[in-house]
Amino acid sequence: QVQLVESGGGSVQAGGSLRLSCAASGYTVSSSCMAWFRQRPGNEREGVAFIFGRGNTNHHDSVKGRFTISQDNAKNSVYLQMNSLEPEDSAMYYCAAARFPIPSMCLRAPAASFGYWGQGTQVTVS
Repeated sequence: QVQLVESGGGSVQAGGSLRLSCAASGYTVSSSCMAWFRQRPGNEREGVAFIFGRGNTNHHDSVKGRFTISQDNAKNSVYLQMNSLEPEDSAMYYCAAARFPIPSMCLRAPAASFGYWGQGTQVTVS
């Protein structure tokens, strides 16, 4: 049974930092597309950052230079380091996993392409 468990969310002042973690079980992150999505009330879920293979990553334009996705294969986990947080970053953040026939499809895959999701962790920036 696949489980993705997020942690690390919380409340922070603008300009602060948070590090989100996603621990996977029943699923190998090193051979998968892993991603972080976020969803604000009334909005669709949007992709924030994607990673596959040996450090191939993509970040949404709104977070480039501030957020960094990474993974630790030994811990079977994915992380999202968020710096210089802004109030607009406030949202529920979700970890997601999928496999694609062409791995590079990962980098811009829509939410509907991901079959496994965590329960989400709330980030509030004031």
